Amino acid sequence: MRIAMISEHASPLGDGGQHTHVADLSAALAELGHEVRVYTRRDDPATDDVVLLPSGIRVVHVAAGPATFVPPDLLLPHMGEFARLLEHEWRTGDWQPDVAHAHFWTSGLAAVTAARGFGIPVVQSFHELGLPSVDKSGKPSRSGYERALGRAVDRVVAQSQDEVSGLVRIGVPRSRLTVVPAGVDSVRFSPDGPAVERDPERPRILSVGKLVERKGFGDVVQAMRYVPGAEVVVVGGPPADQLKADEGAVKLRALAERLQVADRFKLVGRVPARDMPRWYRSADLLVAAPWQEQFEPSALEAMACGVPVIGTTVGGLTETVVDGLTGDLVPPRDPRALGGALRRLVNDKVRRFAYGTAALDRARQAYSWRRVAAQIGSVYSAVTGLRRGTTSTTEATVA
Repeated sequence: MRIAMISEHASPLGDGGQHTHVADLSAALAELGHEVRVYTRRDDPATDDVVLLPSGIRVVHVAAGPATFVPPDLLLPHMGEFARLLEHEWRTGDWQPDVAHAHFWTSGLAAVTAARGFGIPVVQSFHELGLPSVDKSGKPSRSGYERALGRAVDRVVAQSQDEVSGLVRIGVPRSRLTVVPAGVDSVRFSPDGPAVERDPERPRILSVGKLVERKGFGDVVQAMRYVPGAEVVVVGGPPADQLKADEGAVKLRALAERLQVADRFKLVGRVPARDMPRWYRSADLLVAAPWQEQFEPSALEAMACGVPVIGTTVGGLTETVVDGLTGDLVPPRDPRALGGALRRLVNDKVRRFAYGTAALDRARQAYSWRRVAAQIGSVYSAVTGLRRGTTSTTEATVA
């Protein structure tokens, strides 16, 4: 099957996050025999028009908007041009997809617009949903676009039941939704390999993500009052040399000082995706304490490295982490409950070993990219078959 991945801001040539998701899914689909092209916006004038990856995937750079970095939420004005160039490519070139899979809401708008004239079915992955809001200017809000997009595409792939609930709340028909979790690269993320150096006498708790309030890092800092002797290391945010000026980092440091845990709190900043396995292997456990999140990739990556997880009962964590088997789950925004769970696991080596072993097995068995790609491939087959059936019926009626 010929698959067009539409990923305007997250190129598989990029680093981390949605970039890695698109790259790993595309590679797994190619390994299953599909022909994959990824269409992404050109953000560097020096980049080749087409880049052929070792896996056989072609990354096509679309010259929509300025050839420089533009934040994802500011890309909407360029999606009309992106769609026109996609349509031109498919109409005049020698390759046309059987299905288009859009990643993020702005990519979806471009994909639906470009695919309409060809009858190409569109599958949508949102990855995250915008907060419901009302634009007083009368212009459509992000959640309004997401609602319309969820109704326009042939299928929406959600990564968790929590995301399904969010999509249904904004008006996307449940019949258009299919749950397929994200995968994890169990070759790159594994217990075997080098680890970042650490103090062997001090238990290490790791937390990963952007330094924004909804990630719950403030709750993690507060929870450290109940875990004497342990340290918490936070990886994420801006690069290390920009942490002093980062608002989120400044607030967390001030909170740690006020609670007298600053000597056991370390901000690392952003690190390259290739280095993340070393950080997971250095930890005794991972804590993921978001208040709201559709999917928390750090939990799955840690599990693939044999690291147990303490998480909140939010989003995909309730499905990734099996409470009492691969880690423990606690209510969100409850530092005391979080601290108690951290303390119990830090002080119980036998349970940490059991959780870590079960976490590794679950990551490898349930979340391999090959398994995920096979499930996504079934979605593609369903929507292309549905389109073919609709076309045949229409032609018969007209005749």
